[in-house]
Amino acid sequence: MYLLKALVCGKNVNEGEEVHASVVRTGFASSEFVSGALLGFYVANGFIGQARQVFDEMPQPGLVLWTLMIRAYVCLTLPGEALELFRTMRGVGVMPDMVAVATVVSASGLLGDLGVAKTIHCFIEKSGVEVDAFVSSTLINTLIHQSLEHNNLDLGKQLFDSMPERDVASWNSMIRGFANVGQYEEALALFHDMEISAFRPNTLTLLSTLSACASHGALEAGAWIHSYVNNNDLNRDRSLDSSLIDMYSKCGDIGKAIQIFKVSPRRDLFTWTSIICGLAMHGHGKKALCYFSEMNESQVSPDEVTMVGVLSACAHAGLIEQGRRYFQSMEKVFRLVPKIEHYGCMVDLLGRMGCLKEAYDLIMGMPMEANEIIWGSFLSACRVYNNVELGEVAARRLLELDPRDPWGRVILSNIYAEEAKYDRSMGLRKEIKEKGLKKSPGCSSIEVNGSVHGFLVEDNSHPCYNEINSMLEKIEKLMN
Repeated sequence: MYLLKALVCGKNVNEGEEVHASVVRTGFASSEFVSGALLGFYVANGFIGQARQVFDEMPQPGLVLWTLMIRAYVCLTLPGEALELFRTMRGVGVMPDMVAVATVVSASGLLGDLGVAKTIHCFIEKSGVEVDAFVSSTLINTLIHQSLEHNNLDLGKQLFDSMPERDVASWNSMIRGFANVGQYEEALALFHDMEISAFRPNTLTLLSTLSACASHGALEAGAWIHSYVNNNDLNRDRSLDSSLIDMYSKCGDIGKAIQIFKVSPRRDLFTWTSIICGLAMHGHGKKALCYFSEMNESQVSPDEVTMVGVLSACAHAGLIEQGRRYFQSMEKVFRLVPKIEHYGCMVDLLGRMGCLKEAYDLIMGMPMEANEIIWGSFLSACRVYNNVELGEVAARRLLELDPRDPWGRVILSNIYAEEAKYDRSMGLRKEIKEKGLKKSPGCSSIEVNGSVHGFLVEDNSHPCYNEINSMLEKIEKLMN
């Protein structure tokens, strides 16, 4: 018993191994109590292999030892091994209790596999294992989260609606899930339902909801949530400041974003990045770079997202020398490896300033393949500066990436027309028509009374289509 107490309380691995050897010599290795203590010691010190050896040496491990080993894998973020061991346990006829089921549910959540979560849910229902409300709720929340992660919105909604008692986690899973798949209106509607249901949202709820507002351009809804946050004192630690700045920036109110930033005492990486990217997005390049200088003076190191904002600011302001310097500083100063987004910003900057050869050389020297966005940006610059040779190269690359997209052909046709190469221009137009190629319709949106209404070209699906057309006709008559 003395050795066991020393084993459990101590952290000296050598001493623990000596105790283990002593246990084997004295014949106590078959004791589940002793093996459990040994297993716990090895897991606490990160030696999962030795822990599994102790487990495997047991001739007939009981439920407690099975659960300990499964839990060890979960604690070390090895959900696959945990679930495989659970399957082995069931294979030898050991029936789990509520503690074992709770451990397996945790493993399922870590694994992120909807099929596995469904299997566990089915097993609990068929086996008759009694689980408490917490375990049941955790499993349902895992199922909801995985359903939405796999874009199975109907199943997620069905599970959510069937819950006898919802909790904040289930509401958060639904709101975040719908926001992640672009169903922003549904996410905002769920937030309002949550509030009506008398559930107090936490920081995660508000982060997901503000993100939905930002992505949907729902300024009125975002401002209402901001007011709700202030009225209920939900931003005491200022952790929502960066999300509020991001929301107002993406919804068009950069003035409000700057106002929040100026009064925010929490100037961390996310807050700085939000305001820099917001200013760049609105074309305030020089102001964004001023904030970036302040950020450096504050000894806050930028990340990849910050540098996208900085390079974008240079592109919007036409600051080519600063852009080159900041791009080079990513690796030399900040130890950040440029990603395709950073190369895209530089190609955009060089293209805007007419440095087409330099932009082309940069594309060809990229460590990754250029995508449609980069070649599209370069082709647009070729049209502005009427560079037929490089325009043909860019259009050819776009055609290789997406043969069904007519946009590259249209731009190249315009370049030919500008250079009086009418035969080539008409040839491309004819090809577009013969192949029946159509570009994706443009979309505009407007927010009215907290709801965002989207309109596509030649779209008559809006429920107020007739009324809108009638009003447009009246406006047209007044203008004439």
